[in-house]
Amino acid sequence: MRILVIRTSAMGDVAFTTPVIAGMRKQYPDNEIVILTRALFKSFFSEDERLKLFFPDLKGRHKGLFGIFRLFADIQKLGKFDYVIDLHDVLRSQVLRLLFRLSGVPVSVIDKGRREKRNIISGRNKRQLKHSAQRYSDAFTAAGFKFEASVGPWIVPSPGAMKKANELISPEITMNIGVAPCAKHKLKMWPEEYMEKLLGLISENRNVKIWLFGGKEDVVMLESLAGRVSNSYSIAGKLKLDEELALMNRLSFLIAMDSSNMHMAALVGTKVISIWGGTDPLTGFGAWNQPDDFAVRIPVEELECRPCTVFGKGKCRRGDFACMVWLTPEKVYDRIVSLKIL
Repeated sequence: MRILVIRTSAMGDVAFTTPVIAGMRKQYPDNEIVILTRALFKSFFSEDERLKLFFPDLKGRHKGLFGIFRLFADIQKLGKFDYVIDLHDVLRSQVLRLLFRLSGVPVSVIDKGRREKRNIISGRNKRQLKHSAQRYSDAFTAAGFKFEASVGPWIVPSPGAMKKANELISPEITMNIGVAPCAKHKLKMWPEEYMEKLLGLISENRNVKIWLFGGKEDVVMLESLAGRVSNSYSIAGKLKLDEELALMNRLSFLIAMDSSNMHMAALVGTKVISIWGGTDPLTGFGAWNQPDDFAVRIPVEELECRPCTVFGKGKCRRGDFACMVWLTPEKVYDRIVSLKIL
């Protein structure tokens, strides 16, 4: 059986597919799986040579409505598919799956739980929702494929990337700690001075090396932070994605905002201390397979306005950003110490 799996963005959401795809491969080894995703995310699937990846040209040949028709035609050249699993459910994938349905191919679609998430944000029902990876798994189950997500790590860096990471790690350093202080949206960003204070507390009396992770847009900020915190080094813009994943794999633990770095570190099997403000793991986007007490946030019982957003967009309704300001460096440091990972 040949199955097409659709998920083209965002980085963290594509990464969430890895435990599901791995579980599927283990339970149904004879099925051929083709993943429609962006070339940027190739490193997430490098551990399984049996997987086939199809990278659409979303800024060129496959852009716009007519581009979707061309994408459908190009996918058809790969051969006949027996099932399509849409893990994205956006306009592009909706049109694409309609074309497959019209050609007689059955389709299963993710239930994103949009109404449940709106109820959490509105305050009507603040309960833990399914993790996104579980929602992916449910889409496969609805198609008749029953399996359990595999045991991690779920993202395995290439041997070349691991060699690069091993060259960076010094045997003289007792502990290597990763820090990803940036996020796409402001409501997910801890104050920079708080992070500086936390890293100072960590490095004060410990033989540690602090690795700062971020995108090319974060280079200036992270280089500045590295200059103010002893034993720290920014890798933003200096490593390939596969090499970043390999370095994450070698860390003792990583401290991160609600961001793609949080997800990637968890999926390579590293402990992740996540810091939450306007968003919350309740909505199903927490770090995969991490203990609940690794997620540091002001409880919703103490600050009823949070979470105020699913993805981090918008502005603070209170105007004082209490969800992050109340979360002092000392509180986060005490949590890390109490977890006995430092």
